[in-house]
Amino acid sequence: MSEYQPKIGLEIHVELKTKTKMFCSCLNDSNERHPNVNICPVCTAQPGTLPVINKEAARKTIKTGLALNCQIPEYSKFDRKNYFYPDLPKNYQISQLYQPLCKNGFLEIISFQENSRKIRIREVHLEEDVGRLIHEKDYSLVDFNRAGIPLMELVTEPDLNSAREARRFAEELQLILRYLNVSDADMEKGQLRVEVNISLSKNQKLGTKVEIKNLNSFRSVEKAVDYEIERQTKILKSGKKVLQETRGWDAPKGITVSQREKEEAHDYRYFPEPDLPPLHLTSELINEIRSEIPELPQQKRERFKREYELDKKGVEVFVQNKDFGEYFEKVVSELPPRLPQQDIKKLIKLASNYLITDLQGLLKGSSVIGEDFLITPENFAEFISLIYEGKISSKIAKIVLEEMFKTGADPSHIIEEKGLTQITDGAEIEKIIKEVIKENPQPVKDFQEGKEAALQFLVGKVMSKTGGKANPQIVRDILSQTLAP
Repeated sequence: MSEYQPKIGLEIHVELKTKTKMFCSCLNDSNERHPNVNICPVCTAQPGTLPVINKEAARKTIKTGLALNCQIPEYSKFDRKNYFYPDLPKNYQISQLYQPLCKNGFLEIISFQENSRKIRIREVHLEEDVGRLIHEKDYSLVDFNRAGIPLMELVTEPDLNSAREARRFAEELQLILRYLNVSDADMEKGQLRVEVNISLSKNQKLGTKVEIKNLNSFRSVEKAVDYEIERQTKILKSGKKVLQETRGWDAPKGITVSQREKEEAHDYRYFPEPDLPPLHLTSELINEIRSEIPELPQQKRERFKREYELDKKGVEVFVQNKDFGEYFEKVVSELPPRLPQQDIKKLIKLASNYLITDLQGLLKGSSVIGEDFLITPENFAEFISLIYEGKISSKIAKIVLEEMFKTGADPSHIIEEKGLTQITDGAEIEKIIKEVIKENPQPVKDFQEGKEAALQFLVGKVMSKTGGKANPQIVRDILSQTLAP
C-alpha cells in the first residue's frame, strides 16, 4: 500500500428527462440532429425575456434526492453563477449554491473488499445545461439546442478511496436514475457526465485538490483516477507540491492533461437569481413525490435473492436490466402454482438459466419490451414446464425457443407442427441403442471398465441419432441396464 492515500469526491451532471427545457417551453430533445431548432428568445437570452421554473425538473430532482436518502429543505432558491460560457447565451448560468433542493444524503456501494460502504452526498441541485460547440479548423460553431436543458448536479463528499469505488458509485447512480425514470443517463449522449476531485495525503486530511473534467464513460472514470493517483504520488515522492488545477482526460493517450487553474466559488461571483422566486417545498409535496419512488436496485437485489434464491450473478443480470427483470417475474408468475415448493424452486432456477443464457443470446442486446419481441411470459413459462417435465430435451428446447423467438408461437404448437414430440417408447429407443453399441465398441468397453464418462458419450450418440427427440433419462436407464455386467 502506498504511503499516500487518495481522497476522491465526484461531481456528476445528469440531464433530466423532461418534455421542455429548464426555464422555457422549448423541447428537451436529445435526439434532435438539426442545430438551433429547439431555441426561443428565453433560452437564447434575448433582452426583456424572463425564465420560468420547470416544475417537473424540480420534482425529479427531489425524487432523486429522496432516493439517495437526502434531506429536502423547506425552502430552496436559484443563484447566478457568473462565468463566460461561449455556448450559453446569458454569459452566466442559473444554478444553486446556497440553498439546493437536496442535501446531506448517502448512497451505499459495494467496495473492492465486497463490503457495503456509505458514500455521503453533500447535495443535489438543479441548474441549466450549456450548448454544444463544434470546433472546425479555423472557426467554431455553436448549437444552442442543449442550452437550457434541466441539469441536475450531484456532489459527494470525498469519501471514495479508489478508482474502482468511483466507478461503482457512478454505475449504481446511473441504475438508480433509470429506475426512477428521471433520466436515461446515457453517457454516450452526454446525459450523464462525471467530474472527479482527487487529492493525496499521508493522513486523513485532504491534500491539494485536482479536478478531472467531463469523463464520459465508466471506463474513463476508472482509468483517469488510477492515472491521477499514480501521477500525484510521483510528484509527492519527489518532494514537490501538487498544483491545484483542472485537468482533462486524454483517452487515446491514457493520461490527464492540464487545462487551467482551479476556480473557487468566489471566482464565479454568485448572487441570488433576481428573476426567479424561492421555492417553498411543503411536507405534502415531498410525501407525494416520495410515494412515487419505485423499488430501487439494492432493494431488488435483496428481494430477488430472498424470494427466488438466485445466485449473485443471476440477480445482477435482472437488476441491471430492469425490463428483463420484470419479464422474469412475469414468467415466474405463470409457472404451475400447485407444485411442491421444491419443484417450484427448480422451475424458477431453470427459467432463470434459460433467460440469462439462451434468450439473451437470441436478443443480442435488444429488449424484451416493444413490438419486436414476440414471446409472451405465458408461453415462456409453458416452455420451461415442458423442459422440466421431460417432454423435450435440451437440444429440442433450443430449436423450440428459436422458433418462438421468430414467430411468437406457443411451444406446444411448434413441437407438434415440426414433429419434435419426444420419443418415450422403450422398444424404439432400445433399437437405436443397439445400433450405437455396435458402432462404438471402445466406449462400451470403457464404461464396463468403470469409466462413467463413457456412458454420457453413448447417451449423446443416441440423442444425435434421434435428432434430440429421445428422452435422455430413458436412454440413460436402458443403456445402463443393457451394458450392466
